[in-house]
Amino acid sequence: MVKGGRIYKISTVIIFCLGWFLQGLSVQAEDVSQPPHLIQSVSEEDIYEGMLALDLFHCPVLEEPDPEAALENVKDSVVRIQMGKAYGSGVVFRLTVEGAVIATNRHVLAYWREESGVIRFPAGYYTGARVLGSAESCDAGFLLVEKEELGMSALSGLRSVFADEEMYDGLRTGEKIFILGAGPEADETIFQEAVLEDTGRYIETFGGEMLYGRGFAREGMSGGGIFDSRGRLAGLLAGGTYQNEIAGVPVNQVVAAYREITGD
Repeated sequence: MVKGGRIYKISTVIIFCLGWFLQGLSVQAEDVSQPPHLIQSVSEEDIYEGMLALDLFHCPVLEEPDPEAALENVKDSVVRIQMGKAYGSGVVFRLTVEGAVIATNRHVLAYWREESGVIRFPAGYYTGARVLGSAESCDAGFLLVEKEELGMSALSGLRSVFADEEMYDGLRTGEKIFILGAGPEADETIFQEAVLEDTGRYIETFGGEMLYGRGFAREGMSGGGIFDSRGRLAGLLAGGTYQNEIAGVPVNQVVAAYREITGD
């Protein structure tokens, strides 16, 4: 039934688009005073689920490295997690039939309270969210902003980060990366370039192997995205030092944690 439902959603999108195109042609040939006839009605939710099935909701990935162009592609995927006077960062990790999944740090979620916590999206709207779970093996956790909170129009306008666990093996020492996280002002997103130094450095503070690099990070950016120069998620920022060191949860660990918590 589920598989059939996915096929139906895909065909609905194709039929809708094809029907729209063919109607445009027929209207040109017929009397313009006559309204076009609708073959079938398609809901916004049907279109959204069809696009989900076709995997059309993640940020574009560049063919060649270009940090500035990559920034433009991913900047709207980073959100602010407001928890009273404290705040952290997160990324739109997945879009699902239930809503938008936000990935952040486990230590950020330690301050989360569902009755008072809010997510601020770059478009300027605020929503509530519920905790899906936190990983035991790494500093990652996940929130779900349900589609009823966002509304279908806002949900359809989101784009999730491109998070592929296999890409992590292709990262190289000395490669340029960049960080995106929430700033002190409510509508502020901080962009910082960095250089990757290690993809598997054991850091005792986090009790595991971390992405390690040279770059600037400040309080409140925890949970934000670390991206390669093509716009692919390399990890979640977890900490930094005054010596311009940064550490992040590698994307392969984040993907594994999401799979473990949700079963997807």
